[in-house]
Amino acid sequence: MELSARDSFCPHFQKAIELVGKRWSGTILRALMDGPRRFSEIASHIPQISDRSLSLRLKELEAQEVIVRRVEPTQPVSVSYELTAKGRDLESVITELERWAHEWVAPPEERTERPEGAIGAELGIP
Repeated sequence: MELSARDSFCPHFQKAIELVGKRWSGTILRALMDGPRRFSEIASHIPQISDRSLSLRLKELEAQEVIVRRVEPTQPVSVSYELTAKGRDLESVITELERWAHEWVAPPEERTERPEGAIGAELGIP
């Protein structure tokens, strides 16, 4: 029996999910979708993240060439982070995941309306 593409394991998909799904990575990418930001600006968008965790995730995302670290030779030195072309290509994925989260993960009183015919809508599931 031959497996369909949907049934087979794809290591590339798995790596992508692990990259975006690693704790804080998706949130960091979301913060950078609006343009380059300094470390402190990213940290202010994610109040629960420690400086150490943010630093580690930024290094991991940079190693995967999803973001780039830019150092400006000013006094004092200014460092900013921004999405690469590879990272910008994730914007539609992050945006769609954010939409999905507002619809399906948010507490019931904060959820957006499900479109007619969405799974669960006909059952009255919040």
